[in-house]
Amino acid sequence: MLLLHWVLSALLLLLIASVLPGLHVASFGVALGAILVMSLLNMLVRPILLLLTLPINLLTLGLFSFIINACLFAVAAWLVPGFVVHSFLTALIGSILLAILSGVVFNLMPVPEG
Repeated sequence: MLLLHWVLSALLLLLIASVLPGLHVASFGVALGAILVMSLLNMLVRPILLLLTLPINLLTLGLFSFIINACLFAVAAWLVPGFVVHSFLTALIGSILLAILSGVVFNLMPVPEG
């Protein structure tokens, strides 16, 4: 199931890159690597950033989380060769689209019983 999520997320990233100017993904392999790096950043770095920025996040009623997500999206682009984000606005829109599309796709998937 985890492998399926990884592949579907990579396909969603390729879809977003095809419609969003300023976002470039060289190949499916690059998309897989970018999703892997984004997942690791979200697992390891994001909780620390959310804790450090808790006051401003509370003041903005959680909207600062979008900025954190965009920064992590841009950092992933910086770390993965072949994954290019041209501006912060592109990173912001790309991270929002990826979150929305992932939520829709993964909520439509059947849950395995076991």
